[in-house]
Amino acid sequence: MPATTLRHIAPVFVTTDLDRALRHYRRLGFSVEAYAGADFYGYARRDGLEIHLATVEPIDRATTTSCAYVWVDDAAALHEEWSAAGVEGRLHAPSPTEYGLDEGAHVDPDGNLVRFGSPSSRETHGDAR
Repeated sequence: MPATTLRHIAPVFVTTDLDRALRHYRRLGFSVEAYAGADFYGYARRDGLEIHLATVEPIDRATTTSCAYVWVDDAAALHEEWSAAGVEGRLHAPSPTEYGLDEGAHVDPDGNLVRFGSPSSRETHGDAR
């Protein structure tokens, strides 16, 4: 039996520019703040989720491996919201998977990946006879 219960997890995403990263996640609907006025660490929070942002130099955007998966109520609605925000980076529309989820993704300007998914709105697996 475990000695304690795990309560929360917060991925740490790297950035070369904390101010830019905080602005980016604010436009995605997160509340953001720098750690005690520091220019090297900050937080982005939304709906009980938390992403930490840490300044690291240099970053190879082609090989950055920070990633988080976010379960959402409606992946298509989140994609529409983030599309309307007009943020930098890459945004991929959700598509149905063979395992019953609609999944999309966003890669921020530093190469950090946020994948998101919700139960599929379409039948994508099994026999439809």
